[in-house]
Amino acid sequence: MKPVAFVLDAAGGLGDAVAARLGCGMEHVALHEFPDGETAVRIDPDAVADTVLVAASLDHPNTRIVPLLFLARTLRDYGARRLLLLAPYLAYMRQDRRFKPGQGISARYFAGLLSGYFDGLVTVDPHLHRIPSLDDIYTIPSRVVHAAPAVAEWISTSVERPLLIGPDSESGQWVSDLARRAGCPFIVLNKIRRGDRRVEVSVPEVEQWSRHTPVLYDDMISTGRTMLETVGHLQEAGMAAPVCIAVHGVFAGDAYRSLLEAGAAQVVTTNTIRHESNRIDLARPVCDAVQALLDK
Repeated sequence: MKPVAFVLDAAGGLGDAVAARLGCGMEHVALHEFPDGETAVRIDPDAVADTVLVAASLDHPNTRIVPLLFLARTLRDYGARRLLLLAPYLAYMRQDRRFKPGQGISARYFAGLLSGYFDGLVTVDPHLHRIPSLDDIYTIPSRVVHAAPAVAEWISTSVERPLLIGPDSESGQWVSDLARRAGCPFIVLNKIRRGDRRVEVSVPEVEQWSRHTPVLYDDMISTGRTMLETVGHLQEAGMAAPVCIAVHGVFAGDAYRSLLEAGAAQVVTTNTIRHESNRIDLARPVCDAVQALLDK
C-alpha cells in the first residue's frame, strides 16, 4: 500500500509536488487556533495509512513545532505505524555547541524531540557546521538532499558570465563545489559577526572580474546583513548588480526588500520555504530522497 502524505501549509508547494511525484494520496491538515493561542489539529481519520509522510518546513519553528507534534500524535492515534518527516528547512542547527557558559545545545535537544515523534527524516542542506552529520544527533534514519546541482543548473542557464562569491570561509566548501558544477570562477570573502544583526565583510578584490556578473551564494538568508554588506562593497567596486542566491529564504523582518532596495538585481531561493523569490525547484531530488527512505 502506498503511503499517504499529510501536508502542513508551512511546506508550501514542495510538499504537494513531492506527494504528486510519489503518486500517493495527499491530505491537508486543518489547524484551528483558539483565542488564547492554543492549537487544535484535525485530519480525516479514514485517510490515515500504515505509512504516512508528513511535510512541514520548519522556518519560524517556535510557531510550527507544536502543530507538527500534535499532528504526529494524532496520526499515531488513528493507526499510522511509520511516520516520515519531510522538513525541507530544518531549524535549530545553529546552536551546535556551548558558545558561552550556561548555554544549552539546542541542535541536540531539537533532534531528540523530533526523533521521538518520527521514524525518518528528509531535509535539504541542513546547516551542518561543527556537527559532521545528522546521524550524530538524530537517532532516526535521515536523508539529506543537496541543492547544489539544481542551483548550478539555474546559474548556468540564467546568469551571463557568473562570478560566484561566498560570504565567509565556512561557505567556501559550498561555493567551490557550486562553481565546479556551473563551470565558473569563484572567490571567498572574510566575515566577522559582531551580533545577530551586525556583520563585517571583507572588501573583495574584484577588479579582474569587472565583466562578470557577481552571484552571492549562501545556504540561507536570514537577516540578510552579510549579503547587504557585500552588495555595498560590490557597488563601490563598480561591479554589475549582483544576483543573491540562497538555498533557504528565511528572510527575517524586511531582509528581502532590503536586498532589492540595496541594489541586488535578483534575490533567488529554492522552494524549501514558500516565498516569492522561489525560482529553483527541488521536487525531483527531494522525491528521490523520500523514496529512498520509504524503501529502507
